[in-house]
Amino acid sequence: MMDNDGVDQFWYDSQVKFERKPKRVKVFDTTLRDGEQTPGVALTLDEKFSIAEALNELGVDIIEGGFPVSSDGEREVIMRMAGAGFSAKVCGLARCVEKDLDAALAADVDLVHIFIGTSPIHRKYKLKMSEDDVLANAVRSIRYVKERGVSVHFSPEDACRTELPFLKKVVKAAEEAGADHINIPDTVGVMTPQAMYWLISELKKEVKIPLAVHCHNDFGMAVANTISGVMAGAEIPHVTVNGLGERAGNADLEQVVLGLKLIHKVESNVNTKRIFEVSQIVQRLTGIRVMPNFPVVGSNAFAHESGVHVHGVLAKASTYEAIDPEMVGAKRRILVGKLVGAAGVAAKLKELGVAVSDEQAHAITRKVKDLGDKGKKVTEEDLIAIAEDLVGSGSGEGRLVELRDLSLSARLGKAPLSSVVLMVHGQEKKATEDGVGPVDATLKAIRKALGDPDIQLDEYHLDAISGGSNALADVTIRVSKNGRSTMARAVHEDIVMASVLAFINGVNRILRK
Repeated sequence: MMDNDGVDQFWYDSQVKFERKPKRVKVFDTTLRDGEQTPGVALTLDEKFSIAEALNELGVDIIEGGFPVSSDGEREVIMRMAGAGFSAKVCGLARCVEKDLDAALAADVDLVHIFIGTSPIHRKYKLKMSEDDVLANAVRSIRYVKERGVSVHFSPEDACRTELPFLKKVVKAAEEAGADHINIPDTVGVMTPQAMYWLISELKKEVKIPLAVHCHNDFGMAVANTISGVMAGAEIPHVTVNGLGERAGNADLEQVVLGLKLIHKVESNVNTKRIFEVSQIVQRLTGIRVMPNFPVVGSNAFAHESGVHVHGVLAKASTYEAIDPEMVGAKRRILVGKLVGAAGVAAKLKELGVAVSDEQAHAITRKVKDLGDKGKKVTEEDLIAIAEDLVGSGSGEGRLVELRDLSLSARLGKAPLSSVVLMVHGQEKKATEDGVGPVDATLKAIRKALGDPDIQLDEYHLDAISGGSNALADVTIRVSKNGRSTMARAVHEDIVMASVLAFINGVNRILRK
């Protein structure tokens, strides 16, 4: 990928010559089969179909809908996918067992993914079969499906722990039996990128039909192994959205597609602008959230702290970004931290469309630093809210009411009690009140201390600007007196304080009017 200055950000990789790499891959998505085998994931039939629709719109070439023999519902939803008119082909998984094959065929899939264990440990302990038995079962099953006019995607399960001579024998027999593709699974994730490149290179010498790779992430190398397999000539990478899958998961769709496209110039039919959206759908429906630092789709994937990185990104994004967030349907986030300066805050606010004076910029910066010292990260939304709060509060400009002290008492089984000390027109005023909650009690105490029954709280609205229990509270209120009203706002890490400051800001505005 060339940036605007003509500098290839993947220059070193481009010096390596991959003679067998394809120009384009077909993406085989197994989110609804291997991904659903993620511990803790149990999708309803409608949820599975919704994800299938999203995957089809994303542009994957093959959707592995599930294991048709496992239940009537599974077979029905796969049949529903197969009849939905997707541009993607729909695939069903089957062992080398006639009832499995019949269930997949009955689901009317476009291709059947047939698998049988070929490694010594699978032959001895799981299948209790000889090499000849495994070979015969594979050939018989492939022919059974092909004779019924359906394509076959064949996997020698645990291929990466299978003796190479026997593995070569199996893949050649599968090709001769009519298999349309042969998948090489790293079933327990023990390969390295170099080993996967070598293995696929060896198998490409044996068969002419397309090879696929299916990598697990037990050692954290599923994506690297998948990309290495493609570089060696495999044309069908198996992936899951968000890297879902058994144990440590499978090769992640987002990373594989972007790595192939941007680093290796290998294209796919995936619409990258929908990647973030589909990731969010899968997170919501499976209940499995990705880590904040998860590549491409994590909440921090395009987030930058203040300082050198922010300065560089604001000047030119590619200084600290290898992927344009818009390319995957995401947005860049600038986090302002405690090391920021007033000039940086002012520049960022100007970019966000908020004009502040030098004095206001210093006040906003002090608030940001204070929050940073408390471990709070300040997002763009937080910064705007803080600025609007401080700019709109009239701080230091004709303040008629100031909060001097506040104490709250939470009492088990009784209403909370709030005591406030205010400076009103230069005189100290005190009051204590209870209420249905701490906010209600405190606002009642403030109104009592003001001694002005005409001041009314007409509206109250609370938002949490960002997620988490330490989110900034953003309170907006409407205060009125004798038919005049005004809106006021305050932002604070404490809900009660945000409410109090908003109310006092409103009182000052209405009194100035």
